[in-house]
Amino acid sequence: MPDVEIPSREFRRVLGGFASGVTIITAMVDGEPVGMTCQSFFSLSLDPPLVAFSPSLHSTSYPRIRQSGSFAVNILEASQRPLCEQFSRSGTDKWRGVEWRPGVTGSPLLEGALASIDCDLEQELETGDHYLTIGRVLELDSTPGRRPLLFFNGSYEHLAA
Repeated sequence: MPDVEIPSREFRRVLGGFASGVTIITAMVDGEPVGMTCQSFFSLSLDPPLVAFSPSLHSTSYPRIRQSGSFAVNILEASQRPLCEQFSRSGTDKWRGVEWRPGVTGSPLLEGALASIDCDLEQELETGDHYLTIGRVLELDSTPGRRPLLFFNGSYEHLAA
């Protein structure tokens, strides 16, 4: 098969038409919480229960999450855009003012999140300019009746009531 050159701008434009939920991936390393915003998250398997997310090879937070050996996926609720933005910045105190409790792995579960999924890191693959990180689900929880924070065509969105 010949190499096909797809301009990255066009790739982003087309795939931006796929609405995705927004998550914050968290872990505990040496008694310190770490976290990062991530929209590349999906369920992978029912048996065994597996989920996956795809951090950039250039992420400064992900190597610490990997070091932990476990992580939590916190699916954000529509009102949590400021929290999403706080965790997407580098070089700041991402945890200032953030309320959380430890999950079964010790990973931070964020208060007010739509759902939380606590996982052991099962496998990691390097693919293109990202990793594919697979987690085995150990515990999960959700709050029914609330709306998710979405990302669509380069903007944050939410479902209408």
